[in-house]
Amino acid sequence: MGADANPEAVARAIVLRQLTNSPKSRLQLARKLAERNVPETVAEAVLDRFEEVRLIDDAEFAEMWVRSRAQSRKLARGALRRELADKGIDAETAEGALAQLSDEDERNAARDLVARRLRAGVDLSDRAERDKQTRRLASMLARKGYQPSAAFRIVGEVLDEALARSWTKPWRGNRSPGTLGKTALRRRSTSLRQGASQTESCL
Repeated sequence: MGADANPEAVARAIVLRQLTNSPKSRLQLARKLAERNVPETVAEAVLDRFEEVRLIDDAEFAEMWVRSRAQSRKLARGALRRELADKGIDAETAEGALAQLSDEDERNAARDLVARRLRAGVDLSDRAERDKQTRRLASMLARKGYQPSAAFRIVGEVLDEALARSWTKPWRGNRSPGTLGKTALRRRSTSLRQGASQTESCL
């Protein structure tokens, strides 16, 4: 900020520019003013005025942030709570915003995320491979704020459903076996050979 500049005018311009770019919490704006060397007393006065006219509203910002991040990033309430705290949102306001998300919303988001991140063609009938995928997917959910117990449970459910679908998918002749894994194919081949042997013995 220049020596001859009006600190209050500079502060107002900075805040307006920041809010035009995207919604901000009061703490985010205070940090930006501090970066521009706006005196703290001036910054507080300007921010108070913006709050009075509701151009700064931490409760509204928190609700918007939760909706946006839960939808776009599939973040759980734990991760969202940490993000809101980092932006200066007090605990009570944060909990009010997080109330938008139900346990079912969180579970459905996690299931959708796991299903999309599950690699095609993985042999889930192979225990070692399944354990590897379970650890990878559960770790992903943990990074997004899901509790470890919930993460492992949800991953297990999705993998069980994927394995069940692989066994019920049609497979004939030269048709692609789809999601059937190598172990599953070997088991099916063994079963077919045993059936053929039993048929021959009856002839």
